[in-house]
Amino acid sequence: MSKLSFAAIAFVVAFSGATAHSAETRGACKADYDKFCAGIAPGSGIVACLNAKRDQLSATCKTALDSRKKK
Repeated sequence: MSKLSFAAIAFVVAFSGATAHSAETRGACKADYDKFCAGIAPGSGIVACLNAKRDQLSATCKTALDSRKKK
């Protein structure tokens, strides 16, 4: 399996959930994940990584992460 495929699967698994809200977060943060946190494996803190890079994230991802905290 290529590194890109593994990273994509890892991202989906890390943000997986039964709600549409999780899908929105995945979509909103995918580019930021690819850029800043691609080496982070599922269960190893992808959300923490994104929050640590918060000042560099897109506005869309920041909004999605904020919404995730509220629910």
